[in-house]
Amino acid sequence: MQFKLAFVTAALASLAAATPAPRGGEPASSCSTGPVQCCNSVVPASDSAAAGVLSLLGIVLQDLTVAVGLTCSPITVIGVGSNGCSAQAVCCEDNSHGGLISIGCVPVQL
Repeated sequence: MQFKLAFVTAALASLAAATPAPRGGEPASSCSTGPVQCCNSVVPASDSAAAGVLSLLGIVLQDLTVAVGLTCSPITVIGVGSNGCSAQAVCCEDNSHGGLISIGCVPVQL
């Protein structure tokens, strides 16, 4: 299992292109589900990379259009002038999968 997790993590890191965070979205202060996440990419659950991780973790989603963040880490301190996230800043409903995948993500403005 650890080998699979390491393999998937490495595959996601090599496949996921860092996407600049779009301007707009909800303010970071409106994120009530935990810390704002910095994700290497945010894709629909139907995306092949996301579907592979969801399958590996045994997660079944009813809505395959829900946005999921791949390779995420929490943003705990928001600096003045720099948000500390060079990819996509998001607020997600479910961050309980160790940063490999976050479910139900929406972009946030830092």
